[in-house]
Amino acid sequence: MEIMGTTLANLANANTTETAAGGPYRRRNVIFSTESVGSDFGDTLAMLGEGPQSVAVTGIVEDKTPPRMVFDPGHPDADKDGYVAFPNVNPVTEMVDLQTATRAYEANVQVVNATKRMAESALAIGA
Repeated sequence: MEIMGTTLANLANANTTETAAGGPYRRRNVIFSTESVGSDFGDTLAMLGEGPQSVAVTGIVEDKTPPRMVFDPGHPDADKDGYVAFPNVNPVTEMVDLQTATRAYEANVQVVNATKRMAESALAIGA
């Protein structure tokens, strides 16, 4: 899952003050979009309204929020005024995102399991 990997990368780099590109690590956000799901049932629903849709990852972008400036004149990456630019990563926000992704995955598993049980029950009726 893209969101979990991106969130874990954000957490892992929460204190990275110098990257290969220069400057502190910049938080990454996952961009989602909806896609229509094509099926006969979907076509029928489409006539009634929006129709069924799924969510897909469109891309991953850097957050443009400025870095968090912390006064630490002894830090090797401190500027001339003694401030260090830390990543714009908030561990609390990242943990909430991780928990949300986990719950969404669990909900999807429950839907698949319920669909499977309904199909099995329908097959048992015909037997």
